[in-house]
Amino acid sequence: MLFMENGSKLLEELITCCKDKCRCNPIRGFSAKQVLEATNYFQSYCYSTDTYYKWYKGTMDDRPVLIKKYHLNDNNEAYRDIAISSQMSSQKNVLKLLGCCLEFSRPALVYEDAENGPLSNTGGIDFNSLSLSWNMRLKVAKEMAYTITYLHTAFTRPIIHRNIKPTNIFLGKDYLPKLCDFSFSISIPEGETQVEDLVTAGTFGFVDPSYFTTTIITEHTDVYSFGVFLHVLLTGQCAIDFSRHEIEQNICFYVANLVEKKQFKEIVDPKILEEEGGISREKELQLQAFLSLALACTKEEREERPLMIDVAKQLLKIERAAC
Repeated sequence: MLFMENGSKLLEELITCCKDKCRCNPIRGFSAKQVLEATNYFQSYCYSTDTYYKWYKGTMDDRPVLIKKYHLNDNNEAYRDIAISSQMSSQKNVLKLLGCCLEFSRPALVYEDAENGPLSNTGGIDFNSLSLSWNMRLKVAKEMAYTITYLHTAFTRPIIHRNIKPTNIFLGKDYLPKLCDFSFSISIPEGETQVEDLVTAGTFGFVDPSYFTTTIITEHTDVYSFGVFLHVLLTGQCAIDFSRHEIEQNICFYVANLVEKKQFKEIVDPKILEEEGGISREKELQLQAFLSLALACTKEEREERPLMIDVAKQLLKIERAAC
């Protein structure tokens, strides 16, 4: 009964998401028995990165996997996640969806394993609280920028992620970043530049303020969230931190205040400043360019923000400046 009900809803979502010649990769079906055995009856809990689901580690067919079990699915977020993930699974910087189980009251999604888990709220490695080197932070930012650019440009109807944040980026082998969680994704109608959604989706601290006030979604909605992510990578701090001064609890205001005071070194994560070799002139220029890009992405007026393709190109330019 649950399989038929969930399967019907998933089929509707697949038809909606994969029309206009968009190709969905095959979605393997897993049984409840397989998922329960793989997770030791959901005792192998490992990550909680969102209020809608939990992550579990498991083994299927003698290979390690990650299983995302939804416990909330009020607006069919899980079906949208499956549908968009299936379209994106061939991308190297997207966590690959292997299949799903529709035999529970809410779906369970089965992914390839990501050895190093999700990024933490401060942009480090979550499971062992290690920070990333500056070069690794720059690589993660660049790879994610090109992945989001693909979302925006590869389809006849641009896909807006709407929930870009550190904990939705996993680190696989060799710390290759992989984007996941397309549960809030929405498509812009073909030939249009925006779409409206009265239900604001996203994570507090990363939501574009112009989207929040107007309910209008454009490509710049993701650019703002990505800009907040750049702030997190640069500072090593959370997007929202109630321990900071009241007007600086939002990281964008925190950084803007330090920029106004010309306290550049107060902005940068001390762990970057303490790296072997110190801060060379080239590295300082990289950091300043990275900061300027983060500020451009989070401009209040969305029309003043760059497009994601330009963000990706700028990050590549910054990365190559170190060569």
